[in-house]
Order: sequence, then structure tokens, then C-alpha cells
Amino acid sequence: MPRYEYRCRACGETFEVQRPMREANVKTACPAGHDDTVKLLSTVALGGGAGAAAQPRPAGGGGCCGGACGC
Repeated sequence: MPRYEYRCRACGETFEVQRPMREANVKTACPAGHDDTVKLLSTVALGGGAGAAAQPRPAGGGGCCGGACGC
């Protein structure tokens, strides 16, 4: 089940709520009980983890099109 992040405009607290996607836009109160909350835009991280960016990529053939065509 997805988690959605909210921020309370009254107290400034940021909190998460786990709920079905069909209820993603349902208003929710903050843990302190304030009703003036806003859903934050969340990002999703996919991929190879922390070490993936540090690993070298195989070198290509160079040239204008990568070297595969022999131009």
C-alpha cells in the first residue's frame, strides 16, 4: 500500500499516511489534530541502489555514432 507525505500548515509538521491509492486525495488531519494539511509531491527512486552510480560503464567505440557502424 502506498505512503503519502503531508505537511500541516498550522504547526509545520511533516508526516506520512499509508492508504489505498483510491484514497490518495482524501483530506487528513496531522498527528496534532490540525485539519489544514496539504499533500506533498513525492518522488520515487528506482534502480540499482547507492553503488550503481559509482561503477564505471563500459567504454564505447567512440566516434559520432558510438563506433558500431565504423564511420
